[in-house]
Amino acid sequence: MPALRAEALYGDRIVRCFAERPTSLHAMFERSRASRAQHDASVFESRRWSYAQVGDEADRLSAAFAAQGIAAGERVLMLLSNRPEFLTVLLALQRLGAIAVPVGVREQRPGLAYIANQCGAMAIVFDDELAERVPDSSDSPALSRRIAASSLVTLASTAQTIPPAAPTRETDVAVILYTSGTTGQPKGAMLTHLSIAHSALHFQACMKLGAQDRSALAVPASHVTGLIAIVATMWQVGGAVVIVPEFKADAFVRLMARERVSHTLMVPAMYKLCLLSPVFAEADLSAWRVGGYGGAPMPVATIDALAQALPGLTLQNAYGATETTSPATMIPAGLTRAHADSVGVALPAADIRVMDDEGREVAPGATGELWIGGPMVVPGYWANPQATAREFTAGYWHSGDMGSVDEQGFVRIVDRKKDMLNRGGFKVYSVEVENVLMAWPGVVEAAIVGNPCPVLGERVHAFVHAPSLRPDDEVLKRYCAERLADYKVPESFTWSAEPLPRNANGKVMKRLLRTLP
Repeated sequence: MPALRAEALYGDRIVRCFAERPTSLHAMFERSRASRAQHDASVFESRRWSYAQVGDEADRLSAAFAAQGIAAGERVLMLLSNRPEFLTVLLALQRLGAIAVPVGVREQRPGLAYIANQCGAMAIVFDDELAERVPDSSDSPALSRRIAASSLVTLASTAQTIPPAAPTRETDVAVILYTSGTTGQPKGAMLTHLSIAHSALHFQACMKLGAQDRSALAVPASHVTGLIAIVATMWQVGGAVVIVPEFKADAFVRLMARERVSHTLMVPAMYKLCLLSPVFAEADLSAWRVGGYGGAPMPVATIDALAQALPGLTLQNAYGATETTSPATMIPAGLTRAHADSVGVALPAADIRVMDDEGREVAPGATGELWIGGPMVVPGYWANPQATAREFTAGYWHSGDMGSVDEQGFVRIVDRKKDMLNRGGFKVYSVEVENVLMAWPGVVEAAIVGNPCPVLGERVHAFVHAPSLRPDDEVLKRYCAERLADYKVPESFTWSAEPLPRNANGKVMKRLLRTLP
């Protein structure tokens, strides 16, 4: 583990930092480019690019972008799916000192216009098939450059002189990622070079990653997990990013075997879908050694099934958010099964406090809101001082997650503050009920919401995605009743053969579920 030291950051924070660290996202790539020039940097379908090739393409693209007026500090939207161009555009912008603003490809035109206007973006690079969503001059007057992905090769070929890499400070903003906006307009979290470096170093050290690793980019590259846990971390260690354009379990398993992928970070439902794939039992997945997961608990049944099928695979739960530049906690290797109800312990440079509504720390094991501090925590939201003041205190981000930390340091999440139900005065933490539901064989996803009740306030309602099961409310009720207090047992169910609705950042949209019959 790299040595830590206290440092003053962003004016009013004193946090533990890694004493030795890369100075920027671009510097991470350049170091691997120098030492791993002829090794795979990225793989997409039947093509592969070495570090030298990716670097050369990004250099030429940076010159073309500079000719378009893109300079240090300018914001550039990236409406790009999981494709090789995402990596070269990101790298070209970092070389110029520009600020990348990746946006999920599920985002629609009004949302794109809001983001472009809020951050003052001057350019957008977009997938050709999404051209109709790109805001025009009436929606976003400052958005003066609209660049289709299909034009990037031609654009790069016109480059004359490749500009030198722009000087950057560690605390400069490298990327703006907009939060999901589940309760209002999205906010632009400012990921700095410093915060990205610490997250990549955390993944490297705690997952024991190195240049030999090949990581599957199966989650959106525009999301903090794909961008930081996969792309930035592989650039840091000199490994390969194996790009998955769309997650389909059968094709994904075949890709994992063909490319000898060793590292993943996905949501638990994706692991369960792999287990359900008829291809899984026949595929050679012996190279797969680290399976990170987050966003939801992993059912014990899934942990056990993976351990039996892939004894060489180490599962590690990681908990974090956009505001923490990905991870804040992680399960130590080998302890996942014994602490399946936990999201792990605070990472080396992270600080987790459990606070009550008055901003006072609670006793070990007691429940409160998790506040998170450390060098990977962003300095705030772009051009939004009100939200920054509301959600940060002395460098600690108020996560909105209700949880606890026990005497051994293991962190447990019981619910989102806003998702906790109140049934007749009894608190119902939706995560606890969802864990029980997802342990039932065949249930891939579950979400708990409160149905309004004039007598009890709320009643527990479950949305269940179980494509292979015949709906049977009573059987599932009895199963839950054997494992939960009676007031926590769902009283009604909505069964779905389709996945639960998610927003552009991949979170289940409980606000939408509450409006459904």
